[in-house]
Amino acid sequence: MAQNELRTLSVFVKTAELGSLRRAAAAEGISPQAASQALAQLEQKLGARLFHRTTRNMSLTDEGRLFMDAALPALQGLERAFQVVRQARDEVAGPLRIVGPRSSFQPVINALLDEFCRRHPDAHPDVLLDDRIGNWVEDRVDVGFRVGSAPADGVIARRLFPLQMIICAAPAYLERHGAPDSLAALASHVCSGFRLPSTGRLMAWPVKVEGVTTEQEVLAGFSTNEEGLELGAILSGRAVGQVSGIMGAAHLRAGRLVPLLTPHVADQYGLHIYWGSRVAQPARVRAFIDLAIERLAGNTDYVLTAQELARLEAEGRRRHLRPAG
Repeated sequence: MAQNELRTLSVFVKTAELGSLRRAAAAEGISPQAASQALAQLEQKLGARLFHRTTRNMSLTDEGRLFMDAALPALQGLERAFQVVRQARDEVAGPLRIVGPRSSFQPVINALLDEFCRRHPDAHPDVLLDDRIGNWVEDRVDVGFRVGSAPADGVIARRLFPLQMIICAAPAYLERHGAPDSLAALASHVCSGFRLPSTGRLMAWPVKVEGVTTEQEVLAGFSTNEEGLELGAILSGRAVGQVSGIMGAAHLRAGRLVPLLTPHVADQYGLHIYWGSRVAQPARVRAFIDLAIERLAGNTDYVLTAQELARLEAEGRRRHLRPAG
């Protein structure tokens, strides 16, 4: 049914209910002239007169009553459909499709979902974690997260915090093997490598050199395509590795890992949240976006300042490295 046909039916029903074309026009928010034209077009289309008209009121003809009996249930059904959608839009309930990367993201989404579901138990998150970059329309995404650069045009995106890539090692590794004092010295250490799930290729370490981010190739003595497994190897003292601030910040602050070569920490990428429209968002989607921005924008749980990194490196070297000689 076209929009103008729906409006014409509404004018017809309202005129029959109120017995006045002028009052019906006011109720529908249109001019009396527009209401009169709509009824005239309807009568012309049906080939029948629908109202008896007097100077003071309007009443249905026999044909008009027949049409009213047939049209009113359909119009009421449409109104119920509109109400269902409006209610679903305004309640924080129903399915919520969320996508994000598998790597460097699970600690963030776990805490966020826990709080959101406690606040809104009638919402039903459906979370897909995948390191591929999909199509948010085809994947029916309500809210997405992306690690790296901002998403492409066509979505609204906000950078939440920078993604630091930090070279580090466990105290046990430093006590047995010492620590590299330069990027070149990494060649003489056992390093971990992350194998990109999408290609199977070992990922070079992004590092900052004189303010510019570049790639540092390392010879991996341990490699995997699962970030949690790589972190476990680094924590156990098997290798020097590079971890994201998301995965490593808590371990670094607790002393379970020691940051190394901290002037070379790369942070050109970030964690972004994105969604498809500024308007007509269901309440559950708006509520999740608002909570994510409230909890994650500028969050320092996953980001260490340059001063904090330098202090932790100095303390770790002093505590866990044997003096030369």
